[in-house]
Amino acid sequence: MGAHEPLTAIVSAQGQIPLPKAIRDQRRWPAGTRLTVEDTAEGVLLTPVPVFPACSIEAKFGSLPYKGPPLSIDGMHEAISREAKRRARRG
Repeated sequence: MGAHEPLTAIVSAQGQIPLPKAIRDQRRWPAGTRLTVEDTAEGVLLTPVPVFPACSIEAKFGSLPYKGPPLSIDGMHEAISREAKRRARRG
């Protein structure tokens, strides 16, 4: 895939457009991926919806109590990664 030959798709009677597999694979968009659709001057822009809503650190700071010994930075990253994966599976 590249600038050599554009990929095409056909709009169905229901207004659906199947995305070519090469694009889904390149973007890592499995079945069920939610996309925002935006009309721009250049064309239609598809963007994956973030798994987590945007928020500021100030809005969350101190809202989740932690009991136990202090974690190292690596320990914090590991715990955050574990929780993000758990939430992503819930969909």
